[in-house]
Amino acid sequence: MFSHITIGITDFERAAAFYDPVMATLGHERFFSGDGYCAYGKPGDTQFWLLPPHNKQLASVGNGSHTAFLAPDRAAVRAFHATALAHGGTDEGAPGTRPHYHANYYGAYVRDPDGNKLQAVCHRSDD
Repeated sequence: MFSHITIGITDFERAAAFYDPVMATLGHERFFSGDGYCAYGKPGDTQFWLLPPHNKQLASVGNGSHTAFLAPDRAAVRAFHATALAHGGTDEGAPGTRPHYHANYYGAYVRDPDGNKLQAVCHRSDD
C-alpha cells in the first residue's frame, strides 16, 4: 500500500541508538545511512526513514498519527516494546490483545525519544 514512511528527528545519534535495536526486533535492519539520516527495510521494498525536517525547523510529532509495524508473532511485539523502553522510549500501551479491533489483534505502543508514536502489531492467533 505504501512505498515508505518518513519521520522527523532532532538528534540522529539518539534516534539511531533507539531505532537500530528496536527495528531489529521486527527483523528490519538499517540498509542506508547518510549524514544525519538513515532508512530501515530493503531497497525496492517498504522502507522506514529517519531524517531532520526538510524545512530545517525542529521536528514535531503529528497529533493523532502513529506508525504501526507488522510483527511476525506476539513474541516480536513483546520484544519491540521491551527494547523500545530499554532504549529511551516511553510506554503508550503495554503488549496485549485488543479484541475491540479483532479477535487476534495483539499490539503494543511506544513513543520514540522525539515523541513519535509507534506500534508493533500481530494479527495472528496466539503463537
